[in-house]
Amino acid sequence: MVESKIMKSKIDIKGLFRQKKTDFTISHGKPQPYGATIVSGGINFSIGSTTAEGCILVLFKRGETLPFAEIEIPEECRFGNIFAVKVHGLDPTELEYGYRFTGPENSKDPHRFDPSMVILDPYAKAVSGRQHWRETPDWQRPGLYRGLVVPTEYDWGTTTPPKIHFGKSIIYEAHVRGMTASKTAKVNNPGTFDGLREKIPYLKNLGITAIELLPIFEFDEHDGSQGDINSPDYKVNYWGYNTVNFFSPKLGYSADKTHGGQATDLKRFIHDCHQNDIEVILDVVFNHTAEGDQRGNTFSFRGVDDRIYYMLTPEGYYYNFSGCGNTLNANHPVVREMIIDSLVHWVTDYRIDGFRFDLASILDRDENGAPMATPPLLSALTHLPVFAKTKLIAEAWDAGGLYQVGHFPSFGKFAEWNGKFRDCAR
Repeated sequence: MVESKIMKSKIDIKGLFRQKKTDFTISHGKPQPYGATIVSGGINFSIGSTTAEGCILVLFKRGETLPFAEIEIPEECRFGNIFAVKVHGLDPTELEYGYRFTGPENSKDPHRFDPSMVILDPYAKAVSGRQHWRETPDWQRPGLYRGLVVPTEYDWGTTTPPKIHFGKSIIYEAHVRGMTASKTAKVNNPGTFDGLREKIPYLKNLGITAIELLPIFEFDEHDGSQGDINSPDYKVNYWGYNTVNFFSPKLGYSADKTHGGQATDLKRFIHDCHQNDIEVILDVVFNHTAEGDQRGNTFSFRGVDDRIYYMLTPEGYYYNFSGCGNTLNANHPVVREMIIDSLVHWVTDYRIDGFRFDLASILDRDENGAPMATPPLLSALTHLPVFAKTKLIAEAWDAGGLYQVGHFPSFGKFAEWNGKFRDCAR
């Protein structure tokens, strides 16, 4: 076992004090895989930051406001820029977690470290904090979003993906709530993955070969909201193009509110689609996040490694090629690895058949925003064996004026959404 400060916590980290008795212990963790992973004898926590000086793992009992312990990850549990620790004696079904980071305050490079904040793991496989759609969050709780540790196993049986030829694909674009929330949808669980599963016979009768879901990664429907939250006229961010986490299904879209239920609900829908020869394609938003610009909230990426995850000007402001406040630094090696890991996660753990990349031309830009002749991210996506049968579709432009319809760097793999044809068809 390794020595570490294990502390019972208050919101103000200055008030932390050593916990005299604990029913868990820690040991050296493994740097890979990132995130929180159930392993023999415990849970492995791994997170990387290129500039953080210290990292504290914050542990909560599920649903409780304050953490029950905070573990300062010791130096001997660092692997380069990765903090990794194994914690023994935890029940993953009753656990929520986050991190606090400390880092340089007087640096020429901009940083957004704030050790008073509990930060969401960018690699969390499920996220708590948004149990029900339009639910009013507790804005004051430490860790507005927290990671959950969920199992990845699912019995897929003998069902396999349809693997329909791209040239024969008929793709139906749909929104989970938009298709199921109304009484006219006549489903038992409106507004959920399970409600969408009830619509599979309808989809099959249409003659489609694939359903493309508008964003289903965890997002914040209160971001950019309008009006009084208690009013029936309160307007939320309905569409979901403001990602909070790239590895987790939206909890508010799940009918199953048990531990890991959002993952099970979505996998059941995908399994039944495949049984009916319908592929599932996800609309993915790897061009920006819900943290916004310098005036926005800090809940995850910015608090881990601001200058790595985002394209920043020399003054520390955010390039905005997305039109949404910030731009993901997609071709930085760390961010590129995260995007690839996310897509591998959806292909292997959820058996997703394809992806439609929102504002895909951003994935063509370098860290200063200039288009690249051979973008490393796009090249990797088209050459990795795991994506050999995966459909890749580019929305071949961005909000910064980069329009690439007809000449997107596809490497012979990407298809394109043709915006001019769409507009003419309308």
